[in-house]
Amino acid sequence: MAGGTWENTNKPVLPGLYMNFQAAAASAIQGGSRGTVVVPVKANWGPVREFVEIGSETAISQIFSGDSLDGATAYSTLYLALLGGPKKLLAYRLADDTAAEASVTLKSGGATPADVLRLKALYTGSRGNGFAVTVQPTLGDDQAREVRLYEGTKLLGTYKGSDGTAASIAKAMNENSENVWVKAEVVGDGGIPVDVSGVHLTGGNSGNSKLVNADYIAMQEALEGQEFNVLALDYAADLALLQSFAAWIKRVRNEGKGVIAVFGGSAADDVSKTAVSLASARSLALNHEGIVNVGTGVRLAGTDYSSAQTAAYVAGLIAGQRLNQSATYAVTPFEDVTRRWTRSEQEQAVRNGVFLLFFDGRQVKALRGINSLVNPAAGQNNAWKKIRSIRVMDAINADLQRAAEETYIGKINNTVEGRLALIGAIKEYLAQLSLSNVIEADGYDVILDPAYYGDAPVIKPEPDQVFLQWNVKLTDVMEQLFGTFYVQ
Repeated sequence: MAGGTWENTNKPVLPGLYMNFQAAAASAIQGGSRGTVVVPVKANWGPVREFVEIGSETAISQIFSGDSLDGATAYSTLYLALLGGPKKLLAYRLADDTAAEASVTLKSGGATPADVLRLKALYTGSRGNGFAVTVQPTLGDDQAREVRLYEGTKLLGTYKGSDGTAASIAKAMNENSENVWVKAEVVGDGGIPVDVSGVHLTGGNSGNSKLVNADYIAMQEALEGQEFNVLALDYAADLALLQSFAAWIKRVRNEGKGVIAVFGGSAADDVSKTAVSLASARSLALNHEGIVNVGTGVRLAGTDYSSAQTAAYVAGLIAGQRLNQSATYAVTPFEDVTRRWTRSEQEQAVRNGVFLLFFDGRQVKALRGINSLVNPAAGQNNAWKKIRSIRVMDAINADLQRAAEETYIGKINNTVEGRLALIGAIKEYLAQLSLSNVIEADGYDVILDPAYYGDAPVIKPEPDQVFLQWNVKLTDVMEQLFGTFYVQ
């Protein structure tokens, strides 16, 4: 799907909807159709380098396991993201080249035991080392044998081999749809495995310890073909990796993919005496409307989370809000922040593009829904510093691009009537937005760009080109209330 921004001196080649947002032309749509968060994670179980949808806390444990051993981040990161309330959450497990599945090989009996059946964990990771198997005769059937699979003391499944052979056991295990733990394969000529009790699978490795920036950067290619709205990382990445993702975000946004990234810092930085300057420096280094920089860590159920971990929650919060909502003063489920910033520090945070959470004496709230943009570029104004404004611009860009591809591009003749039909459709679309109070009801218009049309156009469009101009007045939420109190 082609799209993105355009320049008069360098027009795109591919067919598509190319849109420039200038300070006087931005718009929005009502929420509900968006809200997908993507997070890379480290885990001790689960599919590697695949996008997996996570719909609940239980699903985290089932798919990736609920522990934090061996550097696993899946549970805490995905749990925090779910707390934010996204419509959809996608996890992408990373692993290095040391990742391996746990396995055990069962032998036959007799004077010369031979390998007959190998059980291998379905996924790489140390969790598989906690699986144990018992082989025993089936009660009431002398010929049949069964394999019982345990995790700790929990029975995961019982698989019966009708004739007791490795082949029949493997068939029973591999064809059982509820077996999401191990796969079985016959070794050599097979045979009947000897009885064993509580034999553990071994050799499982999670592949978390040697992950480097390049592994996270490689994820960017997979993200190119994935539909999502907000991205967060699972740890406090160094500035080099943050800048790599920032460069990627800037590129794909210029190509028409309206995504936002949310980053943060380490727990040590969050509570440092120089926390304000460290968080501010991160925003100044990133400085983009598509990147949110979280500056505070939080406490939940007695556990402290760094601002980098909190970024997953903020990503979920952004994705879960309607487009006529703002993150400003959004109430969170946290008990406290790990460092309470002073009034002057909070003011400095807002000026320097730091997304802050604060404790108001009763609740932890988001201070102001801003991104890391400190110095607006040409054609931008302070509206570009608001997360809400960026989301609505991204939304209309995506909606109009989709509508243009499905209904207009390559289908409607570029005549006066065709152009009027396009303009009418966009106006109708904007009218629907105004009903959601995202734009002013009487503050929008769509016309043919006067620079390209009229009695004496500055530039004459090509026969397959249409240039539009729309003027939209965005609404915003109340954030600063000023009053004068007169005492009689």
